[in-house]
Amino acid sequence: MGREGCERKEEEEEEEEERVVINRGGAMVWRLLGTQKRDFLLSPYGDQVKVSELEGKVVGIYFSANWYPLCQKFTKVLGNVYEQLKCNGAQFEVVFVSSDEDIDAFNRYRACMPWLAIPFSDLDSKKALNKRFDIEDIPCLIILRPDGIILEDNTTILLHDGVELIYRYGAQAFPFSKERLEELERVEKAKRENQTITNLLTNDNRDFLLCHSSPSKQVSITSLQGKTIGLYFSAQWCLPGLKFNPKLISIYNKIKQLLTHKRDEDFEIVFVSSDHDQAAFDTHFATMPWLALPFGDPTIKTLTKYFDVQAIPCVVIIGPDGKTLTKHEKEEEEAMKLPKTEHHAGHRHVLTLVSEGTGGGPFICCDCEEQGSGWAYQCIDCGYEVHPKCVKAVGMGMGMPKVDKKWYAPPTDSSNYRSAKVPLGTFVRIPSTCFDLAMISDVAGVGVSTAASIVGTVMFGSTSGRGATGSAVVLVLVPLL
Repeated sequence: MGREGCERKEEEEEEEEERVVINRGGAMVWRLLGTQKRDFLLSPYGDQVKVSELEGKVVGIYFSANWYPLCQKFTKVLGNVYEQLKCNGAQFEVVFVSSDEDIDAFNRYRACMPWLAIPFSDLDSKKALNKRFDIEDIPCLIILRPDGIILEDNTTILLHDGVELIYRYGAQAFPFSKERLEELERVEKAKRENQTITNLLTNDNRDFLLCHSSPSKQVSITSLQGKTIGLYFSAQWCLPGLKFNPKLISIYNKIKQLLTHKRDEDFEIVFVSSDHDQAAFDTHFATMPWLALPFGDPTIKTLTKYFDVQAIPCVVIIGPDGKTLTKHEKEEEEAMKLPKTEHHAGHRHVLTLVSEGTGGGPFICCDCEEQGSGWAYQCIDCGYEVHPKCVKAVGMGMGMPKVDKKWYAPPTDSSNYRSAKVPLGTFVRIPSTCFDLAMISDVAGVGVSTAASIVGTVMFGSTSGRGATGSAVVLVLVPLL
């Protein structure tokens, strides 16, 4: 054997040794997805699919539950991406790991999923997967490399924030490799550098916006060049959006009046709708004094992804030069000075500092009842949120009195809720079909404001946000000081 042959043999032996080390030091993901008694997953039709059939594919392990609205929302998005990739022949598969409350909920939720699932009855596998990937919040999408090998330090997991990347890039993110994501970031950076209001708002079939005074009237997008533009993402079904609308209209009118006195018209707002149908859009837009993209226009989805809008209401400001204006850097700098946790005089649980990227988003402050966005102090137990400026710091244990968690099951007939007196500090489960804020003060048994008496909606320990839909809504009733 020549020198070249010896070197090649040595390289092959080193590669084989590395594979052995990896297999000894880590765990094959397929061993996590299956057990000694179960070597299959469930297909959307209830058939058994061998775990071994996933070998060589990029696999997304999807941790989710039907009772959490954010999961329901992302499942639809992931479903569209999944179908696109399948149509393109991509070697991609998703495995659903359920946190549903019972088998019926699991089956209902899985009915809208086109991918595989861990059987609901296999609690050990679900628990092991949650522990293995350190799952603290849902929805969560773990993308694994095609060979299915995971080192002990998780270094071979492609990414841990699959939800964010699916929202941001959609099917374009496949195969979710470092090289692909770097390429997408370069393209996005170049696009932002060349960003103009025209290329943001137009598409091949439309170069106009709708006018508030007459929806049939078209306003040329070129007329917005050189102006400061606010892109307003909202919807009629969004309660925080409905509360925010009057305030934004007031600000808009004041700015317009000021500019009129200066004989200047360099400011406008464009409504980017997430309404469910044309009728809802028409009713909602009729209350607004600004422009709008047509309902269902494809640019709406493009803008939502481009600006990474994960919660509404949201306002993105575009400067006269067509570039995005942001104050995130200033907010980040100010937030660095704030304590990570606070004990607030108006609440009995510890509050955690959050931002839109760490579990926060638009909210109604439970102290001043004003609209909030960006940074906030949030209770992870019950969803209570306040502006940082509204926190009345107290020593630990000096806030709300601690109350034992006692469940009260009120009558299923919504007409009886008004007579169902519930002790303060009681956890109450109310079917969503009966969820009516007007009834809550009666359920609480006290005449206090909603924001003060109901600190949030909670579903099995995860904050779901206000206006949540699901099989049940859980309320925490607390007394005012």
